[in-house]
Amino acid sequence: MDMELWWLVLPPLFFGMGWLAARIDIRQLLRETRKLPLAYYKGLNFLLNEEQDKAIAEFAEIIKSDPHSVDLNFALGSMFRRKGEHERAILIHQNLLARNDISAEQRLKGQYELALDFVKAGLFDRAEEMLQKLADSPYARTASQQLLDIYQLEKNWEKAIETANRLADGTASFQNEVAEFHCEMAQRDIANSQPEQARGNLEKALQIHRKCVRANMLLGDIAMAAGELDDAIEHWKRIENQDPQYLSLVGSRLMEAYKQAGRPAEGVQLLRTYLTSYPSLDIVDQVFQAISELDGLDTAKEFLYAELRRNASLLGLRSLVEVELHYVAAERRPDLEAVRNLLHEHTKKLAMYQCQQCGFRARQYYWHCPGCAGWESYLPKLGGGARVT
Repeated sequence: MDMELWWLVLPPLFFGMGWLAARIDIRQLLRETRKLPLAYYKGLNFLLNEEQDKAIAEFAEIIKSDPHSVDLNFALGSMFRRKGEHERAILIHQNLLARNDISAEQRLKGQYELALDFVKAGLFDRAEEMLQKLADSPYARTASQQLLDIYQLEKNWEKAIETANRLADGTASFQNEVAEFHCEMAQRDIANSQPEQARGNLEKALQIHRKCVRANMLLGDIAMAAGELDDAIEHWKRIENQDPQYLSLVGSRLMEAYKQAGRPAEGVQLLRTYLTSYPSLDIVDQVFQAISELDGLDTAKEFLYAELRRNASLLGLRSLVEVELHYVAAERRPDLEAVRNLLHEHTKKLAMYQCQQCGFRARQYYWHCPGCAGWESYLPKLGGGARVT
């Protein structure tokens, strides 16, 4: 009987306790809300309406009347940085760090925010110094990621490798990036006429990332420059086992090596084999040029017609029209030239490489995208080669 009585009393009791707690919370919230100035709500409203300039003006007014508002200072500094007003962002964060009444956590956040200001302002030396001070703080990883970006912008590949290795863990290996950094160092060595040092960096790149296509491409270039034609050919042929879509980037190199070795027919046969297994407009063009030189334009024209029937595309059609201009009668030439010009206009954007991360287009192939700074983010083939239907 006593137990049944308790069950009747407990629900109302808990309900009353909950109601009382809610009332206390609401009163506390109302008291805190009344303390906020009207400018705060105006600024928040401007932010929600994406009127950032007006929001900054309202928040700046609040800071004038209450300069000790730490969180609002952080918010205002970030907004100035996003707007590109780096000097004002730097000044706000420097003033915060000069105060003695902020917590240790707020001081670390201020150092990180100031470092970001320096990065956006292009003051990399000052940013690096500030970020290095955060090595033993909760900001250590994000600071290292910022340092990695700085070292890549500065082309300081040695420090970039050191930082990437420090960041590598179970969630991110950075092996692709580190291999590319070694390739960048190799390119620098080649430019400085240090082929052996370049070879060393490229071998390291392959040890770190065995599918690093760029390393074999550059090793082939070094061998070719030294007159080691067979070695160059072997390096470039290895790309088929790494990633065959990159063969289009070495087709012309392979053909030139075979020509210099006195075996052009062997080179044409190899490229035709690649074309059968891995269709590519670039390789079509390379084979066409090679056949034109080796067997004449008529044979090359037959090859091009066969490829268009097998894998029709606007870029392929444009090449075919260029060939037909060599054969057409004088009275029909203006018509064919008009078709060529029309195709050229429609295929301008197709005859470009495109970054798969940011969509940046370029006529040359980039290993490091100038748009988003991604590595190996370009497909090694011209923009899709819109098919003819």
